[in-house]
Amino acid sequence: MPESLAFPADFLWGTATSAYQIEGAVREDGRTPSIWDTFSHTPGRTAGGDTGDVAVEHYHRYRDDVELMAGLGLNAYRFSVSWSRVQPTGRGPAVQRGLDFYRRLVDELLARGIQPALTLYHWDLPQELEDAGGWPARETAYRFAEYAGIVGEALGDRVSSWITLNEPWCSAFLGYGSGVHAPGRTDPAAALHTAHHLNLAHGLGTQALRAALPARARIAVSLNSAVVRAVSDDPADQDARRRIDNLANGVFHGPMLHGAYPADLFADTARITDWSCVRDGDLAAIHQPLDALGLNYYTPALVSAAPDGTTNGRADGHGASEHSPWPGSDDVAFHQTPGERTEMGWTIDPSGLHELIMRYAREVPGLPMYITENGAAYDDKPDADGRVHDPERIAYLHGHLGAVRRAIADGADVRGYYLWSLLDNFEWSYGYGKRFGAVYVDYETQARTPKSSAHWYATVAGAGELPAESVVI
Repeated sequence: MPESLAFPADFLWGTATSAYQIEGAVREDGRTPSIWDTFSHTPGRTAGGDTGDVAVEHYHRYRDDVELMAGLGLNAYRFSVSWSRVQPTGRGPAVQRGLDFYRRLVDELLARGIQPALTLYHWDLPQELEDAGGWPARETAYRFAEYAGIVGEALGDRVSSWITLNEPWCSAFLGYGSGVHAPGRTDPAAALHTAHHLNLAHGLGTQALRAALPARARIAVSLNSAVVRAVSDDPADQDARRRIDNLANGVFHGPMLHGAYPADLFADTARITDWSCVRDGDLAAIHQPLDALGLNYYTPALVSAAPDGTTNGRADGHGASEHSPWPGSDDVAFHQTPGERTEMGWTIDPSGLHELIMRYAREVPGLPMYITENGAAYDDKPDADGRVHDPERIAYLHGHLGAVRRAIADGADVRGYYLWSLLDNFEWSYGYGKRFGAVYVDYETQARTPKSSAHWYATVAGAGELPAESVVI
């Protein structure tokens, strides 16, 4: 730890959520199904057949949830807009009732001194667009740009921080490669084409936002860039690391931040696609100037060349599937990293967050960064008095906030941290079985109870300083 544990005075302390995971009200005020509605209602896709139909009723309880944030002294909140609530078919004019919800939410946040950070896409493509081809179809990128402009026009007068896409890797490779996320397709070529069209959507969406927003607005993207490590210095293991790094990271940050795909990515995946989906002018459209970079981090990846006679060991932490989310990498093995784990089975390793931040500090010097997601799932339960103690999450947060502070001390321009998540909620294909929230939700009554980690985080945010380790343990 650096000698000073204080964060910059203007550092943002926030939490994050996404629309489908918390809103509920899936059939109200003109909203139509997204791919996650369809996926979660398909038998066998989610644990226990859970869906986001009700979720945690944020659509009706948003004022209470903003009050929770204000009570914890937080000054930032990252949320996402439900595309099909605003533009039900993914085309044409907006439904004002849908936009009005986000207007009310933003007004409530601003009234309580909480800065809104709006994410346009957190995985919930309108089902009608999926039926028309989904993200493997180029047209979807243009539909996203239209949607971005609509939301920008509606909320640009009151929202300054904008994020185009959340974790496009998951949308592309878990949604269209391994099939563990919506829409549940398992086509490696489609996954790679999706990656390109998400990149294009980001670029076109950024252009649409620039046209709609005041000059003071800040535009970013949130990447779940992986920290990929090799099990040894053996050249075969190092080559496995290179290939997975390209698929996890270079496929997105290459065109977005540098204006080019890694050349060896095309060579590695040539037997899957000829990349003819990349057309003249696309890279220029994708490579738009950004005001910030959002980084989401949970755990590192450990890889090697697969032993002879085996294919793609899948200890990659991304769900069970016979289909890999790593196109062209069947001869790469994934290994469990050593150390303590969360309920997701993910290794707790704050050094990976420091490594990730410093990588981008070198690659794009001068570009401010925000940690737009970081957190942990644990098996939280109320005690006899109704309190929820989660010392494991406090230790997790202490370690990762320490990594952020070390990166700042090492010269990285990190300006904020968004804890994932504000509330226990629908955790995608895991249903309601994994609790990431700083606030415990009783799913039967929807009662909210801040956990001990929420109070700890509030104390850190209020002081702007990380306490000594001994306070946590």
